[in-house]
Amino acid sequence: MDAVDVSEQADNDYLAMLNTAQRMAATHGEGLADGGFEAGPLLVIAGAGTGKTMTLAHRVAHLVLCGVDPSRILLLTFTRRAATEMTRRVETIVRAALRADGGDGRRFALPWAGTFHSIANRLLRQFAHNVGLEPSFSVLDRGDAADLMDVVRHELRLSKRSRRFPKKDTCLAIYSRTVNTRSDLTAVVDEAFPWCADWERELRSLYRGYVERKLKLQALDYDDLLLYLGHLVAEEEFATTIGGWFDHVLVDEYQDTNRVQADILLALKPDGRGLSVVGDDAQSIYSFRAASVDNILSFPDHFMPSAEIVTLEENYRSTQAVLDSANCLIAESERQYRKHLFSRSREGAPPAYVTVEDGDSEAEFVVEAVLENREQGVELKDQAVLFRGSHTSDRLEIELLRRNIPYVKYGGLKFLEAAHVKDVLSILKWADNPKNEVAAFRVLKLLPGMGPASAGKCCEHLVLNDHAVKSLKYFVPPSAAQPHWPAFTTLIESLSAQSGEAGWQAGLAELRRWYRPVMEHLYDSVETREADIEQLEQISGRYATRERFLTELTLDPPASAGAEAGDPLLDEDYLILSTVHSAKGQEWESVFVLNVTDGSFPSEFAAGKAELIEEERRLLYVAMTRARQSLTLIAPLKFHVSQQPPDGDRHVYGARSRFMTDRLLKTMRTEFRGRDAVRDSAPASRSSTRIDVGSRMREMW
Repeated sequence: MDAVDVSEQADNDYLAMLNTAQRMAATHGEGLADGGFEAGPLLVIAGAGTGKTMTLAHRVAHLVLCGVDPSRILLLTFTRRAATEMTRRVETIVRAALRADGGDGRRFALPWAGTFHSIANRLLRQFAHNVGLEPSFSVLDRGDAADLMDVVRHELRLSKRSRRFPKKDTCLAIYSRTVNTRSDLTAVVDEAFPWCADWERELRSLYRGYVERKLKLQALDYDDLLLYLGHLVAEEEFATTIGGWFDHVLVDEYQDTNRVQADILLALKPDGRGLSVVGDDAQSIYSFRAASVDNILSFPDHFMPSAEIVTLEENYRSTQAVLDSANCLIAESERQYRKHLFSRSREGAPPAYVTVEDGDSEAEFVVEAVLENREQGVELKDQAVLFRGSHTSDRLEIELLRRNIPYVKYGGLKFLEAAHVKDVLSILKWADNPKNEVAAFRVLKLLPGMGPASAGKCCEHLVLNDHAVKSLKYFVPPSAAQPHWPAFTTLIESLSAQSGEAGWQAGLAELRRWYRPVMEHLYDSVETREADIEQLEQISGRYATRERFLTELTLDPPASAGAEAGDPLLDEDYLILSTVHSAKGQEWESVFVLNVTDGSFPSEFAAGKAELIEEERRLLYVAMTRARQSLTLIAPLKFHVSQQPPDGDRHVYGARSRFMTDRLLKTMRTEFRGRDAVRDSAPASRSSTRIDVGSRMREMW
């Protein structure tokens, strides 16, 4: 492809839309007499909403238009969608520039644009014999890898231990974190999976077996793609060969790379020539996926003094009022690339910091504010509610269902569609109505050895005994369930006796204690699921009777029957609910951030670790910079604690987030929103008239 004459700035029409900093990043380097393009290491610090993707696309286009062979450009992204979008933008820019220069604007390809994993797969197939693989090796997706891990786990009889051994997904998560951080297993378990510490010896045995099985099957998992490539380019011969294939290597979202990915890049371009990376240290929030913010922070150190740093600060998304608060928050971070985001949009009210009474008040406030925005012309789809953890939205989801407001949730299951929540509700439903065989089947199958046939026999036993819950103790379950049967029948009897009684919520605490080991046996991510059950307990305090509680929660029953959420209810309009991690890269007119208190922002799990506290600060920063016009941070004053004794204070007061300093609050407007008490005003019925509706229903058929 012939190069476009870019010697005169006036002719660079394809760069006209870029601001000064973006242009510097896009044109970094200089053309050579032979038609090539020479560039030293470049780091582009792209603040939130500053046009990162557009800048990177223009840089790639600039290289092509300056005569660089597209086949000698390696463009690395984190998702296939990002690679496709980047390629599309580059093609559009190049074709337009060629037409403007009198060319035909014909199509071209970027054959080496893709994700880290897809590029690794291609390279490994070319060098398969050098790393002990066959070119036809298989690639396991996460599900396949977890299943293979489970096969080895069973073969080693680790699933038969008397104490709970980690399930397959947890085992795979530990393995993945260990290899991607290049850390010792002991350190990874102690830091991120402390409940698995007693199993370290068995885990090592499991991982050895897992590796051997993959070698035997000639199969690689996602992590292996990077590991094998890392081992390949660690040898100078192969690093020089592969690095020599590419004049320019460009990386998107560099703050999200892990140590293995960074080492691969340094091996391919040890002097940094032709290496350009784009990212934002202030948006590095994926350490739980082994991403290391040190990669972007230490980038210049690897190539001193030749590394060039270009900072993009003009924000095209948010109002200046929103940016003032976000700038104030991130400025208090100790280790960072200093930047000050600014916007030409000066209109817009300051962000709001709203304190509310409790979680119920928070849900009611958000719903009212969302509906008010809608009346002002802001569609539901242009509004988002963000939160630190998936369970934080539980109460809000129930309020949305009650108000018949459609929503889509990202970054977690809908609360009432999660398997563990449905388990607990089914136990309560069965205790409330022993004739409820649908609930009974689900509950009985929670016990070891209780399949559909055994559950059916138990239901028949109840029918023969007039559905007397006390008769359950005389049923003989399968041998695997027998050790668990006495505690189970005691629980059901106790819950059944509490039906309609005041203070029925105490039974939920009893149920949760029984259910915890069951949940550990059936599911992964137990801590998150436990938080959902605690939310159920807290929500129950609003209802005088168990029947009312169950009825309110099941008037709009979920369609899903498993752990996975069903298809979202897509109305003509719907509210967005999302974890902050899932919201990265997105933007909305109006953004609400739930539970901005210590323990949530920052998470209680980050306590005592300075680097994790700083990541939590960055997480709140990401949440705030999703807003275009309106931003509201919400902080409940108190949290209900169901574990308190009956005569004790059933709530504790939350602490203001340490990130919400007086300096930050001065950039915001503060207010308090109370909540009206919910009362059931329906009069009690005293009529003795009985209507045989059952007979009338039968007569219909």
